[in-house]
Amino acid sequence: MLQKKLFLFILSMVPIIELRGAIPLGMAWGIPMWQAYPICVLGNILPVPFLVVFARKVLYWCATWPHVGYLFQKIIDIGNRKIGKLGRYELLGLYAFVAIPLPGTGAWTGCLIATLLQMKLRPAFCCISLGVLTAGIIMWLASSGVFGFLSLFAV
Repeated sequence: MLQKKLFLFILSMVPIIELRGAIPLGMAWGIPMWQAYPICVLGNILPVPFLVVFARKVLYWCATWPHVGYLFQKIIDIGNRKIGKLGRYELLGLYAFVAIPLPGTGAWTGCLIATLLQMKLRPAFCCISLGVLTAGIIMWLASSGVFGFLSLFAV
């Protein structure tokens, strides 16, 4: 059982899969939700500060690569044009982006967005962490069949 919990923790750190894939897997393995949820959330949140701090350096380094650097430079330019234009909604938008468990959203992509918008570490970390907590609850409810049960009452 310890090996499965460690696997869930590490799986939650993997981009694209994150806790969106780890929570249903933990439930399928029979790990109680009160154990699987904190393991997956912590695994998903752990890389966030490092990603926010170092993603900018990696992005600018990638922009210097021959043949593909122009693609990274375009991403940097788009981010530079958006800085300050979102105003007070950028924190709410970052939270909502991470919280809604759809393909392509999550903590890793949220860190990239925070980097492009040149957000400070503390507000970005708080928004991304709250988004991960919310996404975990949504995945828990979806994996438990709550949304399927509610559809029985739809007209």
